[in-house]
Parts: sequence; C-alpha cells; structure tokens
Amino acid sequence: MATNYKSAGAVFQHTATGAISSGDVVKMGEILGVALVDLASGETGSVATQGVFDVPKVDAAVITQGESLTWDSSVGKFDDNAASPATGDVTGPPAVAAESKGATTDATIKVLFTGVPGTVA
Repeated sequence: MATNYKSAGAVFQHTATGAISSGDVVKMGEILGVALVDLASGETGSVATQGVFDVPKVDAAVITQGESLTWDSSVGKFDDNAASPATGDVTGPPAVAAESKGATTDATIKVLFTGVPGTVA
C-alpha cells in the first residue's frame, strides 16, 4: 500500500463554525455531508460524505428516486431539482434521492450522499 494513504475519504474532519448536532446536514464548501457527532462551535469532528441518511425535506417537494437534489441552505432541507437555487444553496451531484417522495407532510427523505462536489449558487 502507498505510504501516503490516509483514509477511504468517506469521513471528513470538520471544524464547526456554529453548533452542529449529530445527524445534521453539513455544507463544506461544495460538498455536503452528515455530522456523525455533536459539535460545538470551533470543535472538530467527523462528518460522513458518503452513505444513505434520513434527512429533512421541503414539504412541497416532489422527488423521484435517483433525482439529484438541491440543498436549500436557508431552511436546512432538501428540495427537488426543479427548485430555483438561492445564494448559498448546493445543487448537483452531492446528494441523490434514494427513494421517491411526493408533496406530503413527511418531513424526511432517504438521501445518498456521494462525496462529489456540487455547485454553490
């Protein structure tokens, strides 16, 4: 094995700029992940950038399995890819719907985090 190998890259060490709870979606530049631990502001901890997680969804969003999603940073929820991204939102390949969900009051959706950078509006 290469002597400079460090990890598989599925978990990043992230320094929180504000309080983060385990399970929260975390925006790290153009990559999205899910906090694996609670983090106080200034604290460093693990954020998974790959895997399927149950995360918040915009109630009115109609999402098809396999659809790339928009992370709406203003409300802290995923929206369908027809949504117009606002400043700070992340679109594209970082997150893909692992299931279909219609416009319901179901507050969460299973999302595949890919570890691939997206586009920040």
